[in-house]
Amino acid sequence: MKRPNFSWKYAIIIIGVVVLAYLVMAFNNRVVNLRHLAAQKERVSAQKEELEATISGLETQIAYATSDAAAIEWAYEDGNMVREGDHPVVPLAAAKSTPAPTPVSITTPRSVSNWEMWWWLFADPVASKSAP
Repeated sequence: MKRPNFSWKYAIIIIGVVVLAYLVMAFNNRVVNLRHLAAQKERVSAQKEELEATISGLETQIAYATSDAAAIEWAYEDGNMVREGDHPVVPLAAAKSTPAPTPVSITTPRSVSNWEMWWWLFADPVASKSAP
């Protein structure tokens, strides 16, 4: 029997191929992880920009609310206040005048007999008059 030809050269090549396959798989896992992290970074940066815009808007509202213009606007519109030199107009009712009463129309229901109710149920007279 012939003994198989064993060479260190083939053993080193096989070990090299196995190590190379392991390195390629590890590299592939790192690339997949990089893609996931990049997508997550994009989502977080979009949220950050949105929150920064909200902060900016709130800071603008705070600055306006603490300004004199906001106090003056509130005083004129909601506080019913006036400045020096303003002449407020207060509407008053005319002296000794009585408002005209508004007439209220009261409709009295018409009593309908039983046979008229049955007649309307089966032979609707309104629909039959309007029919061509």
